[in-house]
Amino acid sequence: MVKKCEEIWGKCLQIIKDNVPKVSYQTWFEPIVPLDINDKVLAIQVPSEFFYEFIEENFLDLLKKTLNKVIGTGAKLEYHVVIENGASADKTYVLKKPSSDKIPITNRPVQVPLDLEANAIVNPFIIPGIKKMHVDPNLNLEYTFDNFVEGECNRLGRSAGYAVAQNPGGTAFNPLFIYGNSGLGKTHLAQAIGIEVKKIMPEKVVLYVDANKFLTQYMEATRNNNRNDFIHFYQMIDVLIVDDVQYFSKKEGTQEVFFHIFNHLHQHGKQLVLTSDKPPVELNGMEQRLLSRFKWGLSADLQEPDFETRIKILKKKTYKDGIDIKEEILEYIASHITNNIRELEGALVSLLAQSTLNKKEITLELAKDMIDKLVKSTRREVSIDYIQKVVCNYFSMPVETLSSKTRKREIVQARQIAMYFAKTMTKSSLAAIGAAIGNKDHATVLHAFKTVNNLIDTDKKFKADVEEIEKRLKM
Repeated sequence: MVKKCEEIWGKCLQIIKDNVPKVSYQTWFEPIVPLDINDKVLAIQVPSEFFYEFIEENFLDLLKKTLNKVIGTGAKLEYHVVIENGASADKTYVLKKPSSDKIPITNRPVQVPLDLEANAIVNPFIIPGIKKMHVDPNLNLEYTFDNFVEGECNRLGRSAGYAVAQNPGGTAFNPLFIYGNSGLGKTHLAQAIGIEVKKIMPEKVVLYVDANKFLTQYMEATRNNNRNDFIHFYQMIDVLIVDDVQYFSKKEGTQEVFFHIFNHLHQHGKQLVLTSDKPPVELNGMEQRLLSRFKWGLSADLQEPDFETRIKILKKKTYKDGIDIKEEILEYIASHITNNIRELEGALVSLLAQSTLNKKEITLELAKDMIDKLVKSTRREVSIDYIQKVVCNYFSMPVETLSSKTRKREIVQARQIAMYFAKTMTKSSLAAIGAAIGNKDHATVLHAFKTVNNLIDTDKKFKADVEEIEKRLKM
């Protein structure tokens, strides 16, 4: 009977192969295993619940027609979905004539053991055949909660992160979406969650992956026809941490596969931790259904550290390294490096290096000399005020007109251009940009950005104006 069902399924595959793209055939039909046929009911084994749902959603009509042609009118299809504990949860549906909908019938539990040695899921981080419990979490053990300095700038994110680590998948913070500018501690906090989970629940499968690494793995899996294994691997994770998800922007294939991985993990009570340089509302080039899921849990922003927090960070660093530096020196560094924790720690490391290499004592004069050089070599960020001034000079209008309530086209357009450059050339949030330019809200700024982008693509005169203003801003 097994041989007969293999022959029948082989005939079905010949028809299916002629009606779907090669990649779809290799991804969704080659992994299917025919099990049995009995009275026009063909039983097949599929690797996962997601696999079953995808086939039913995308290839149902093709399967109906194929089965009716090969087996005969009234042919039915049974799905046996393999699950990880060694049993199979049976999903059985009838495929009637093309005009009929699928009709559920009684389930018949069937034991289909999953032999991890014989049917190994490819681990994209190491080598094929690695079992679930052997997944390397890819965590930097220095990034703990103990080493994360808490302040007003990050208290919400730190508190939410710790709550998630104590009860992954069991809080309202799923996903936990951490966002903020570069160098503010997003990666540290995200990895601290993973480290804490492994510390108190070592049986949990935790994985940290950078979005660019995820992209590379996905492209490699697609190229090698291992897309299925790629999906299955990520569906095994208990706590998935994805860093810098903004890099998924405009990557439609990656967003599609991550959408399904996200759904599977969330529905099974697994924890997702995501980081980005922008909040979900400001992520361009993302599918709306993915953005809506990013908002399901909690979005916590990490802001620039205040003076007190910067001092605490420097003291923590010097204490850890066993170095004694006078308070006035730390205060000088903290007062001149203000917007980036990475730069703050980098300045301290540079000072220590200068002292060691030149065999000089760490003094306030040495700190001033080093910090002055460091600040001068750092590229000056264009301010919102300067952008407004340049835009208004170009259009020969007073800066005050950008804050007026007039709806004159030329003023509205100038305001939109100023908002566009403020978004692209500064690190200010949409809310801060709107408040500075006409006291508008973040939605107005986002609309202005999209409008300017559209006009650049469709209006040559407008494009020339924008390019000229950009030249003046960079002078």
